[in-house]
Amino acid sequence: SQYSAVDTNPLSVYIMQPIWNKIIKIVPLWIAPNLLTFSGFVMILFNYFLISFYDWDYTASGTSPGLVPTWVWLFSAFTTFCAYALDSIDGKHARRTQSSTPLGELFDHGLDSWATSIFVLSFFSVCSRDNGKTGVSVYTMYIYLSIVLFNFMCSHWEKYNTGVLFLPWGYDISQVVLIAAYLLTGTVGVEVWQKPLLFGYYITDVLVILLIGFSLFLSFPQTLYNIHRAHLKKTLKNDSLYEGLLPLVSPLLLFVLLTVWVVLSPSNILAKQPRLFLWMVGVAFSNVICKVIICQMSSTRPELFHWFLFPLALVVYAAISGLLGWMEEAVLGAFTTLVTVAHVHYGVCVGRQLSEHLNIYIFSLKKRIQE
Repeated sequence: SQYSAVDTNPLSVYIMQPIWNKIIKIVPLWIAPNLLTFSGFVMILFNYFLISFYDWDYTASGTSPGLVPTWVWLFSAFTTFCAYALDSIDGKHARRTQSSTPLGELFDHGLDSWATSIFVLSFFSVCSRDNGKTGVSVYTMYIYLSIVLFNFMCSHWEKYNTGVLFLPWGYDISQVVLIAAYLLTGTVGVEVWQKPLLFGYYITDVLVILLIGFSLFLSFPQTLYNIHRAHLKKTLKNDSLYEGLLPLVSPLLLFVLLTVWVVLSPSNILAKQPRLFLWMVGVAFSNVICKVIICQMSSTRPELFHWFLFPLALVVYAAISGLLGWMEEAVLGAFTTLVTVAHVHYGVCVGRQLSEHLNIYIFSLKKRIQE
């Protein structure tokens, strides 16, 4: 199917696009677009592990400011900007080198679905977890992450139904806010997040309120409106309501299972291992959404229940019934590893199948020699 995306965000149209159009001119024509996409993703990952090294349990900014060196925050601003730039020019570069393929589209959106959670998890180190005086609670972190992923899911669910990807306004705004937040933290220090900004509200409170406001009052209504408009124009991809809602079943069940685990965990697993748990949430979500993206691109039906839901349901049941006992953390670690390895394996397999099917290399513009 022909890829179509619509971007109406003024920030993107008037400020960022002119910058990307200048940057794209310095990219050599022999570089494969997927290499740009992948490089951006690797930078985000590297940056995430770097922050994790200094701040595994999200306490560094709150209890011992200065534990994360200043250069790490500045490096975070740099990698976030580079990843944002690479993600914004990969499509332009593909059109420029006449190498736009479904593989490139899938590669871009697939990595985005994972990167979305990694951006959020890195940012939590800036505001630190609640220590009684400052910071955000691990539950707020979980809700915050869920809302961001919900937004991402909505735009792809919308494309599944309308065939058009309306780029959410939140994306460019969030990237610019992230870069600014890292620069602010690097230049002023983490203390800036620990002083009330306005009327006793902290910057983090303002950001959470903005995020929730954006999602519930801008993104989600826009999605429903676009689907409704397609319905009136009779351009909907799916005739029945059941078909249209099908891709939402697995992500919503995933969210329900995870929330049950968070709320009913005997050892309070989210407070004990916030980084592991939230990472697992992001990876599981990414895998579920990748299936929806593939169905939407290939015009096939998504399965009702994603296979991750079965082992997850078992683990959650064992945890909340007290069967796991003191092993809950170890089982979370094992499950997180399983999900991560399965997701990477899935990505590699799909990439290889598509590259063979389309007779192209993933990271090179050379054509494959027909067997």
